[in-house]
Amino acid sequence: MSETRSALIVDDERDIRELLTLTLGRMGLRIDTAANLTEAREQLTRNRYDLCFTDMRLPDGDGLELVGEISQNHPDTPVAMITAFGNVELAVEALKAGAFDFVSKPVDIHVLRRLVQHALELNNSERPAPPPPPPEHANKLLGESPAMVQLRDTIARVARSQAPVYILGESGVGKELVARTIHEQGARSAGPFIPVNCGAIPAELMESEFFGHKKGSFTGAHADKPGLFQAANGGTLFLDEVAELPLPMQVKLLRAIQEKSVRAVGASAEVPVDVRILSATHKDLGELANDGRFRHDLYYRINVIELRVPPLRERGGDLPQLAGAILARLAGSQGRAVPQLAADAVAALSSYPFPGNVRELENILERAMAMADGEVIAAPDLHLPQADNRRIGDSAPAATQAGPGAAAPAAADPGLPPGPDANAALPGYMEQLERAAIQKALEDNRWNKTKAAAQLGITFRALRYKLKKLDME
Repeated sequence: MSETRSALIVDDERDIRELLTLTLGRMGLRIDTAANLTEAREQLTRNRYDLCFTDMRLPDGDGLELVGEISQNHPDTPVAMITAFGNVELAVEALKAGAFDFVSKPVDIHVLRRLVQHALELNNSERPAPPPPPPEHANKLLGESPAMVQLRDTIARVARSQAPVYILGESGVGKELVARTIHEQGARSAGPFIPVNCGAIPAELMESEFFGHKKGSFTGAHADKPGLFQAANGGTLFLDEVAELPLPMQVKLLRAIQEKSVRAVGASAEVPVDVRILSATHKDLGELANDGRFRHDLYYRINVIELRVPPLRERGGDLPQLAGAILARLAGSQGRAVPQLAADAVAALSSYPFPGNVRELENILERAMAMADGEVIAAPDLHLPQADNRRIGDSAPAATQAGPGAAAPAAADPGLPPGPDANAALPGYMEQLERAAIQKALEDNRWNKTKAAAQLGITFRALRYKLKKLDME
């Protein structure tokens, strides 16, 4: 016979305690109650609970204190905060303090039941079995560098929460992979994972795409269509490149997140949705908020937990393992033997800065597999940019070959302007140099501005400024 699950309800209002006791009792839980912090602490010293609800305001203290204590001393007990209706700031504070989720007064029974189900799935103490094997995507978070070990530990912690997570990192580091791993390690793993690239949806279609529409609500709406929020109901909605959302859509998204309900275009009423929000961008969202290009209230709502994914250049020692795994996957998809990396290829890859991160590594290795003659990939097969090959000694700099008096490689490039004559103005010549260097970097990187900025040794923001200044946009 399975052990009965138990819950602790901490609230100074008798009506709330009775409502939660009745609702959770009907779900088969054994209920204990406490009217203040003192009683709650006494209950926690005597009993183990599978779930705890606590009010924010208590007669002898703050519910946030109890959230912190339970998170530290009883980490296997999910705790949910009961907040006043519309008090988003306190709800966010509770999530940051370690709360699993929050429920607003007056308590919606349907929302409460879903919250309890998620909490019990998360903390399945009924079957003390060994942990399940990691999901497929978790196996792909490879690397034993300190940065990756810390990232996996953080993912394991945030997966237990229902709090929104903001994933930041450069292009190509694997932000969607991190989001999938959070989903698959959490209580919503049985639900859908819906990724959406916010920059790929036309502005005029965003509301319909996110919230759905009713038949006849606009020209071309021939049938009812559910939106992304409805598709992700019971699971996770991953908003990639969230910085690309236009300001009017940011307002509507904020309301949907706060109220946990959406209204389809052409509908007369809102419908509740149960969705965890994960978001990501390669841009500095805080800076965009300060500049007025992203709403502060939405930024703080989606950035309850911030998770930084390290670039490949900060993951010293992980590259051979990553390269081996990528080659094995590519070989398997092509039905061929797994090629090996020669020593000079490993050295070349280790010296390359990888502005495009893991995505660029995959591209380089896939190309090398196609270009290599046999089952061994050598450095020339990688076709890394010449400037990076010089750094690892594959070719000597032009100045060294021509003697100490020769011009630097950049100045000798035929794509750059010639040296100034006696009457040339220095500011104009410097502008010519900048324009030519930027043009060449953009062409070398197929007009990828992020990679071009990395090649030039400047930030993405600085490159955008120079493009505007030089009228090159």
